[in-house]
Amino acid sequence: MSVADTTAGGGLDGNTREETPPERPHRRPGPRARALLAVGIPTALLALHTWFYGRWIEDDAGITFAFARSLATGAGPVLQPGAAPVEAYSNPTWLAILVVGRWLGLFDRGALFGQPDIVLYPKLVAILCGAAMFGAFYSVARVVARRPVLVTAIAGSITAGVPSFVIWTTSGLENALFALLVVALAAVLARAAVEGRLGATRTAVVCGALAALAALSRPEGLVYAAAYPVAAVLLVHRADLRAAARTVLISVGTFLVPVGMYLVVRLIVFGDYLPNTARAKEQGLPTPGGLNKPASLIMYAGWLTVVLVVALVVLALQRRSRTRTAVAMILVPLALALSAFAFLSADWMAQYRFATPVWPLSALAVTLSAARLWSSTTVRTRAVGSVAVVIALALTATGWVAAADSFRNSPTAPMCWVARSVGQRINGYADILGIRDGSLLAVDGGGTSLTTRLRFIDLSGLADTRIARLWSADDMAGLRDLVYDVERPTFFKIDSGWAEGTRSGLLSDPRLPRDYTVVTSSGPGTQTWVRRDAVRNAQALTQAQQWARDMRVQVDTPWLASDRTRWLCGPTLRVGS
Repeated sequence: MSVADTTAGGGLDGNTREETPPERPHRRPGPRARALLAVGIPTALLALHTWFYGRWIEDDAGITFAFARSLATGAGPVLQPGAAPVEAYSNPTWLAILVVGRWLGLFDRGALFGQPDIVLYPKLVAILCGAAMFGAFYSVARVVARRPVLVTAIAGSITAGVPSFVIWTTSGLENALFALLVVALAAVLARAAVEGRLGATRTAVVCGALAALAALSRPEGLVYAAAYPVAAVLLVHRADLRAAARTVLISVGTFLVPVGMYLVVRLIVFGDYLPNTARAKEQGLPTPGGLNKPASLIMYAGWLTVVLVVALVVLALQRRSRTRTAVAMILVPLALALSAFAFLSADWMAQYRFATPVWPLSALAVTLSAARLWSSTTVRTRAVGSVAVVIALALTATGWVAAADSFRNSPTAPMCWVARSVGQRINGYADILGIRDGSLLAVDGGGTSLTTRLRFIDLSGLADTRIARLWSADDMAGLRDLVYDVERPTFFKIDSGWAEGTRSGLLSDPRLPRDYTVVTSSGPGTQTWVRRDAVRNAQALTQAQQWARDMRVQVDTPWLASDRTRWLCGPTLRVGS
């Protein structure tokens, strides 16, 4: 008897009843929904972690912001309108994103969604870069893992939980873009190797282009030009040597074209083959002690976690599989990232700014490895391994929570604080003293250059080629002569926390007390001076000194005792504001 017969005749028992509709088959989420879920979870965690650090922007980011303002308004590649061109940035790709943002009215124009766009725009771009990076995670997991959504969500969530990664990718600096480019390079290598396309011309071109963009985002990005050649050597067969050599040349050539073009522009515009920042920071060859710097990352991640990570990756590499191929390819840019971290001069900023690509590459490699081992081990092994992982992650998380709290309580060089305490504050001194034209010698160039109406002289050398070369040559006598006999700045500010202050000998030079008088002091070595011949009378100096004391009581002390991640500078940072 058919279903139709039973419904028409009232059923087998002769009673009429309503037909029960057949169950619909369970539909799995479509490819787009799965991708959104895989990327959305870690992106939401990244945004939440970013919110924890408030509206903090690191002051060095303000240097690039100032150049973006100058370029977007037609003043040229200068820190301040009318200044000499100098490459005080080393991130032209990030600079281009900021310039476009200003042209579109999204950056350095005022409020955006009720928030200062100078804060919101770079943070939103950073979160978008993070989402794109997690998309690269998913593209690899799809061709390797049985559960790519879960693998992506776990690897992305680990990355979004690392304070070092989140702090510096959302600091206003170029780290988010740089991390995206390096991870994208790793993803292209991994997918191409798994799918047998590593020797394809297209793969070689894409890898070369991504490496070039990385090199134009941070100076150490140059090392990623070696990623494709190393990967090709790892997988090449003897019979394919000629074809591999051809694609390696294509990749390197693709890398050299944009990098070489920018080098020509640098020589024409700035007259140097190195960015001025490299000379100011005195980057040299690595020392034996410097090569040990990656060991500090072990302490940051937790030694037990690192041991487990290494064990999982080693075990996964021992088994022939698609996972082994993908992980091996990811380890190539990871090794280059660790090499760059060891090569670079030690950074004074907290939370390992130069290690940004290490965290996402490590998270992806270990999660893929763990997923492969999970599917091929016994229940007992899984249980033991899970307990070890939980213990290791708990210990690591404890350290990361402490690191996050510590940074939030005392963030590195907040740009708003520099703008208020240096740029705007010294504008006030100049107003009280009746100084219309003058100069300011100081160290923190971001918030200062965006707000001072004085000609800014960058004592760190980042935005001054002469000072950069003196630092590079370790010519401290020449530096002191340049400051006191040539530049003769109207105002001079230096902080005791600046490590190079003692080395320079500027504070112990007899010309300082001879030519300058103190406007304000907040302790030994943390003072602001003004040239004696710029002070019109003793009454004006007394007024300036009183105003400085009032500002310290009313502004400095409350700010230092409260949440330092706040933004107290209004919707814009403008010269003279």
